Amino acid sequence: MQLTQTHAEGLKRQFQVTVAAAELETRLNSEIEQLKTKVRINGFRPGKVPSTHIKRLYGKQVMADVVQNAVTEANRRIVEENALKLAMEPQIDFPEDKELVDRMFDGKADLSFGILVEILPKIEVKDHSDIEVTRQVVEIDDSEVDAALQRMGSQNRAFTDKGKKKAETGDRVTVDFLGTLDGVAFDGGTSQDVDLVLGSGSFIPGFEEQLVGVKAGDEKTVTVTFPEGYQAAHLAGKPAEFAVTVKAVAAPGEIVIDDELAKKFGMDTLDALKDAIRKSLSEELSEVARAKTKRELLDALDSRYTFDLPPSLVEQEFNTVWSQVKQDMEVRKTTFEAEGSSEEASRADYRRIAERRVRLGLVLAEIGNEAKVQVSDDEVTQALIARARQFPGREKQVWEFYQKNPQALAELRAPIFEDKVIDSILAGVKLTERKVTREELMKDDEDEAAKPKAGDKPKKAPAKKKAAAKE
Repeated sequence: MQLTQTHAEGLKRQFQVTVAAAELETRLNSEIEQLKTKVRINGFRPGKVPSTHIKRLYGKQVMADVVQNAVTEANRRIVEENALKLAMEPQIDFPEDKELVDRMFDGKADLSFGILVEILPKIEVKDHSDIEVTRQVVEIDDSEVDAALQRMGSQNRAFTDKGKKKAETGDRVTVDFLGTLDGVAFDGGTSQDVDLVLGSGSFIPGFEEQLVGVKAGDEKTVTVTFPEGYQAAHLAGKPAEFAVTVKAVAAPGEIVIDDELAKKFGMDTLDALKDAIRKSLSEELSEVARAKTKRELLDALDSRYTFDLPPSLVEQEFNTVWSQVKQDMEVRKTTFEAEGSSEEASRADYRRIAERRVRLGLVLAEIGNEAKVQVSDDEVTQALIARARQFPGREKQVWEFYQKNPQALAELRAPIFEDKVIDSILAGVKLTERKVTREELMKDDEDEAAKPKAGDKPKKAPAKKKAAAKE
């Protein structure tokens, strides 16, 4: 087998592979000899079938295997002999001349084909000790714990039937309803014996307000319009009518915050419940703060690493981002022009986002490899357990799916690896803690997330903000 590099441009390498017809014949005969010990043909004893007879019966099939093995060997040698790290699977290019290809597979001509590979860039890990990032810290105020207790108490307080008295905001109504679009019932629009606290915001806007003043036994038609961004795309933005039958109206009792309430949530005492609430709130805000710190660190890394990007990886990432954008716009029933942009300009913006993602992904991978960051099997197992719990009743199917699909399992491993790399970098940078209020921490920072990265032009499209924030 002869390997010759014929072209090199950027991260692309082109090789020409040639296997002489005589070598193909030798490889074919070797495979035939191995096959003799395995085949069972009527009229012949095991292992005594003439090679010519096997070649006549299975020659084409065996030659296809010989060619595939040659391709695999060529790929391996190209990587090993040139010390390459591939970005994508190699592309195999056989001649367009079908007659020539047939002669190759018949062993009557030298096997010749091209291999195009795309390699990963060489990244020199830089010193990060001068990077400055901030970790925002929020102290949980007693008022937040009290507010959480009030909500929990409100959800668990008793209600007293009001008989035929009118429902007021804060009362609980028990209703049956049938929803229709243009007079036709729709999936998910019908239910019975639903308890609804008026003013809770549990139903779509406008629904609860129209039930204020109803009495047990009343029938009322409620007219509403589903929000544009409603989760069920076939209902988004559409007007609907609900035929509502009021079965009962109940007034709320007093909210009682005591040890009995705590026991309903699995705690022995009210103090234990307060501690659990404080811990939960703290963990929630810590996750938000970490996301901000991580984005600040990624911005710093993005600004100091510049190198050629594998075109195929960028295209793959762009296609993923762009499909999400198009899907989001279809759900919201909007256009690029309506959001102050154009499709051409938006494609350019999202391509820059894709380039940033690929660049940062390669940088983090190289930093992780140099730091010898490892993800244990136990960590992956814990992530798989958490994923399975997201599908109650189908945990076994989810578990089996991931066990049988290495690629899916790798997708669970990747974010764990990334988080550990981020932690290793943060351990060596200038990290400053800054106390902030909950409002400051939770302040809408989509504009910050969607700031132009590496030459991006800012746009107004909300979908772009979502894409940038997901980094």
